[in-house]
Amino acid sequence: MYPLVYFVRHGQTQWNAESRLQGQADTDLNALGREQASRNGQRLAGLVHNPEEFDFVASPMRRTRETMERLRAAMKLDPLAYRTEPLLVELSFGDWQGFTFAELEARDPGSTRQRSLDKWNFQPPGEGAESYQMLLERVKPWFDALDRDTVCVTHGGVVRALFRVVLGMSTREAVRMDVPQDRLLRLQGRSLEWL
Repeated sequence: MYPLVYFVRHGQTQWNAESRLQGQADTDLNALGREQASRNGQRLAGLVHNPEEFDFVASPMRRTRETMERLRAAMKLDPLAYRTEPLLVELSFGDWQGFTFAELEARDPGSTRQRSLDKWNFQPPGEGAESYQMLLERVKPWFDALDRDTVCVTHGGVVRALFRVVLGMSTREAVRMDVPQDRLLRLQGRSLEWL
């Protein structure tokens, strides 16, 4: 059974807006992403009445840290009073980072076909590249160690892994599900709910 955890995906970046494979590229929020982060903080302020009892943790990437800082500021909390956790970084797309799928296909026709056959287990080319399954194996120990109420700012891939771990969602569903940047995801016990 899990404690109460609010997961927040980082706000939109320009690469999100352009459908670029972001992965572990350290990008910044765009104007919409900054608004999303602040609005999510306002919503959290109405849900978390005892923030001093919560652990606040973010992926160490710039887009997640800025999201956390804007979120905490909207909650009237010290923006910098949180910690980072390297296990929560997004999966790495290796050599594909920074490209759209259309650009990859234009550069190397057929190169993305293998991914479309099994998105969950596909590992892109390049040093350090990860599949979603590799990401799940990386973050599962962090999920399993959750022992206090938490606000976590992380990435879409980590949220997909969470649905696999908590609900046993199929790999096909997990890779296709929408992971919004303007909503909160509440984990409590063995249930997950978008707010």
